[in-house]
Amino acid sequence: MGTIQQFNPQKISPENPLFSSTKTMIESFFYGNNVEIVPTIESAYLKASEAAGTVVTDLPIKHAKQLGLPKEAKMLVSNDGKVVGRTSAVRVILDQSEVDRAYYDGLLREAMYQASSQTFYQGNVIVGLHENFMIRSHVLVPKGFETNLYSYLLNFQIETEEWRQRYEKSAPLEENDIYLFANPEWQHPDFPHGLALFDPLHNVAAILGLRYFGELKKGTLTLAWATAHRNDFIACHGGMKQYHLSHKKFTMATFGLSGSGKSTITLAKHHGRYPVEVLHDDAFVIDRATGTTVALEPAYFDKVQDYPLTDPTVAYFLTMQNVGVTLDDQGRKVPVLQDIRNGNGRTVKSRYVTENRVDFIGEPLDAVFWIMKDDSLPPVVKIEDPALAAVFGLTLATKRSTAEHVLDESDLDMLVIEPYANPFRSYPLGEDYQNFRELFQKQTTACYILNTGAFNGKDISAEVTLSSIETIIEEAESFIPFDSIAGMSYLPIKGFEVDFSQLEYTEKVRLRMQNRLDFILQQKGSDRLPKEASIIMEDVIENLKKQSNEKKKSF
Repeated sequence: MGTIQQFNPQKISPENPLFSSTKTMIESFFYGNNVEIVPTIESAYLKASEAAGTVVTDLPIKHAKQLGLPKEAKMLVSNDGKVVGRTSAVRVILDQSEVDRAYYDGLLREAMYQASSQTFYQGNVIVGLHENFMIRSHVLVPKGFETNLYSYLLNFQIETEEWRQRYEKSAPLEENDIYLFANPEWQHPDFPHGLALFDPLHNVAAILGLRYFGELKKGTLTLAWATAHRNDFIACHGGMKQYHLSHKKFTMATFGLSGSGKSTITLAKHHGRYPVEVLHDDAFVIDRATGTTVALEPAYFDKVQDYPLTDPTVAYFLTMQNVGVTLDDQGRKVPVLQDIRNGNGRTVKSRYVTENRVDFIGEPLDAVFWIMKDDSLPPVVKIEDPALAAVFGLTLATKRSTAEHVLDESDLDMLVIEPYANPFRSYPLGEDYQNFRELFQKQTTACYILNTGAFNGKDISAEVTLSSIETIIEEAESFIPFDSIAGMSYLPIKGFEVDFSQLEYTEKVRLRMQNRLDFILQQKGSDRLPKEASIIMEDVIENLKKQSNEKKKSF
């Protein structure tokens, strides 16, 4: 029956590993007189639509009845202040050895005492949409932030009688329910940018001084992914879909940061060329034993940057954050999209935006695609060695986007390494490496790198990326060895020719690989990586050096 909410009195003790000071503090707040439970999505909608600062547009909600909403429900808009993205720099994980739990517990006690005079709303959801993996999650937000609560209940699966019955039949997990306490109005001189405090072993978190809805979504997923990891699942920040060809099924996953093209690839319909089923574009888990996958959320939290108001996808928007509003030629209040107001405008879209949406895929993965923005790589690279495939996921090189609130704006232009495209990990990095290595080796999953940035100064379009994927799933590819690097090859594409005879290019590739090796060697403490990871990258660099030296001699 999923996770644990109630305890035998004999098990309520310091000896029970499911209890901690932080978990006890946060859960206790949920039972206060100042907390009102919001039991249905309809009641959440009514509170959000009446909240100060909410704009009730004149655009109707499609599939309102199926979503549990009033038939007259409209799309809602709410806006934050200066910060319109996630602030990863303020995340603190209490399990990490250098973190002083006693200090943060004291900080949290004071924060919760000060919040006791505020009215809070509680929502209850289920994270994980199949009986193989389900967690119950509880969230608190203060009065004034009703739109965030409503978006949360839309993004995850709100508890209904049907889902409670399914949850009762789900696989038991010796884990706590998730408890997420959020107070965007919290202020502290030592934390001017806010604080996101996590106790992942006990499934609790406090999101303080942060208004952006994405903090609630990713905060919940941080705890859910950690729970999955402890229970023999691979936690995935990525997209998952399955193609149905005439003679086979092809199941693939894409891993990339927000803005990398992950959602575009996952939700692409390929002009109806083949039937496609979509699991999700952001969050799922893989059963290590069977290779089957479970989606964690029914809805999609997507950027509005690429959606003009006339796009048919807009009909499936439910809420919008950090977008403008204007009047159309009929006098209706309508959203101003495409990031005209600010970067990283967002929407919660309903599951019905995807025609063939599924919550569970029973077939193991055929391929993993690491999405990068590394200009030393052509649009598609194939990795055949399981260990090397895991190393490239470990050293996934990309760029930040406006989805993140970075404290130094120059960071947006830098190439960064984000292992497995998951900045929400709260457990040792080496464990993710071993899990993905096992996936490639035991499940015989193929591995590809998709460069969705630029190559040789030329932007790689979505059309190039999608047509390349079609070539792969139809087995029409003819890969060429990537210089002398064993186990690496690339897909030749007109306009993106690879020329290792150019010393400048060879040196660029070598430097990018050196950056990866440097990252591996920099990991210390609990994130220290197996020696194998550095040896593999050293071999790649050595091959490139030999080729470069031979070419220099030939001149």
